[in-house]
Amino acid sequence: MPLSRRAFLAISAATLALPVVGAVPAAAAGRVPFGLTVPWGPWDAAAWARRTTTVGTAPTYALWYASFTEAPDPAKLAAMSAAGVVPVLTWEPWDPARKSQKAFALARFLAGDFDATVRRWGDALAAYGRPVHLRFAHEMNAGGYPWAVGVNGNTAAQYVAVWRRVHDLLRSRGATQVVRVWSPNVTFPGSTPLAAVYPGVEHVDVVGIDGYNWGTTRRGATWQTPAQVLGPTLAEVRRVAPGKRVLITETASTEKGGDKARWVTDLFTWAAAQGDVGGVIWFDENKETDWRVASSPASLAAFRAAVAG
Repeated sequence: MPLSRRAFLAISAATLALPVVGAVPAAAAGRVPFGLTVPWGPWDAAAWARRTTTVGTAPTYALWYASFTEAPDPAKLAAMSAAGVVPVLTWEPWDPARKSQKAFALARFLAGDFDATVRRWGDALAAYGRPVHLRFAHEMNAGGYPWAVGVNGNTAAQYVAVWRRVHDLLRSRGATQVVRVWSPNVTFPGSTPLAAVYPGVEHVDVVGIDGYNWGTTRRGATWQTPAQVLGPTLAEVRRVAPGKRVLITETASTEKGGDKARWVTDLFTWAAAQGDVGGVIWFDENKETDWRVASSPASLAAFRAAVAG
């Protein structure tokens, strides 16, 4: 069943309160709240209901993606609130339809070229009025997006400045209920050090971590446990942003190269043992590989058992 309005508001308020490490009641009780991505967008209530039925337990979080070319649509946020989940909006400063993304270099943001777009979104978020986890410009340390360090001439200092500028503009429009989710990719050799792109304690509410078990889907890749995928970056986050609440904002495992069902079980066991991990959001899509919860009956059964506590 969906969360009640009281439960929804309690979760949102708890996230805004910026609890210290170890102050996450759900994890302490042995169950970490979970979420799912919404690849078709958060407006199809029937599809969301089917997904909830499939996993057997109502998710706490729903995560989806919007680019800078999209107009703000409070109806999508309202749809998630109506479903009783906490909306996690990944706001991507680019135009995915363009072949070239040079127009979205961070220098252009600092020049004010996108201020009008940010203000429009700020007005819409302020009008919506309820808590929204806003994951702006994620995975900045991995080099895969036009806002990432090393792409389009971007520097780490520019990223920090753009992050602060965007969120200051949103707040200037009255969108003070926005939960600012800073969400790096898991670190790897050659990735930008997290300390260089951390906007600072006063500018971040929640730290997200994105990390996947690719198994043997890539040349030279090997099967990794959840602790191997996420643990080293979580340790670095604790050094860079001590005391911040953590969400695993994107994670999943392939079926190729190991036992996915066991991986699912181990993921939630590991997350619950951390104390400062306040949620796990599963990337429920068939994209580079079949990341979906229901990629096999065994994986689905393990997920249903894990999220049911």
